[in-house]
Amino acid sequence: MRAKTVLPAVAMTAVSMVLTLAVVVMWLGTAMPWPVALVVGLGIDGGWLATLAYERRLAAQGDHSHAVTAVGWSFGLIATGVLIAHALTAEESTGAWLAVAWLPIAAKALWLVHGLWERTALTPGALGAIRGIQQEARDEAAVARAQLRAVAATEETRLTAVTQAGARVARVQAKTAATLAGAWSTLETARQGEDTGRALTSVTTPVTPGVTPGVTPRWELPVWGPMEPVSALALESVPALTDAQLDVLVDEIRHSETPALSYREMAIRFRTAGHSASEVRLRAAWKRVV
Repeated sequence: MRAKTVLPAVAMTAVSMVLTLAVVVMWLGTAMPWPVALVVGLGIDGGWLATLAYERRLAAQGDHSHAVTAVGWSFGLIATGVLIAHALTAEESTGAWLAVAWLPIAAKALWLVHGLWERTALTPGALGAIRGIQQEARDEAAVARAQLRAVAATEETRLTAVTQAGARVARVQAKTAATLAGAWSTLETARQGEDTGRALTSVTTPVTPGVTPGVTPRWELPVWGPMEPVSALALESVPALTDAQLDVLVDEIRHSETPALSYREMAIRFRTAGHSASEVRLRAAWKRVV
């Protein structure tokens, strides 16, 4: 993994150094002796290489120097400036020279990327642990999604079944109501008819109690429809037991068996017998008796 970032940086640095040296020799060689131009080119490349080596040494020690970094970028900018100046003064292939003038800056950027990678690099064990945590989180999320989908499907099925059952009940009730309405309509028609009314009255007369002789009772239909609710019978409130009465009952129930009953058994038999008392009063009576 380290080679993926350091090899491009080394290659770009080598190409930019060779290009800078060649441009300096060709460009300044026309105005000064070529050995001098060679020294100038080697000086630029050497300064850049020296600052780069020192930066790498500090990075290996876990340290960093802003001054060294500034000097390194200065050499990179100088090399880029030389390439741009040569491209602008060249009589031919100006565009081609400008196209390669960014190589020194690109090399410095690649070394910057490599340094960032080194500061954030993790061991294989840590990477494996991270992958395991991520996989576990994905598994839990998938299980949770499956559970939610299953619950939603179950709830949808239940609601569908309840709705269908309710619809069937409603249809049966509507059909029954229609049948009863038809039957009631038939009975009402029979009651209103003169002949059928007399016939039904003659049938009901012998079984109608309390009929005055000579008076023909009228045959009525039973009431079918909403009825007034029957009020519940008011229960007479049972008078509360006094403390003395409560003590006598507790003592009798406690000694109804041998050995004497415990409080729990006594309380159960007390309430089973129909007596009423709060738990606080019953426990107080138990303490007084015992």
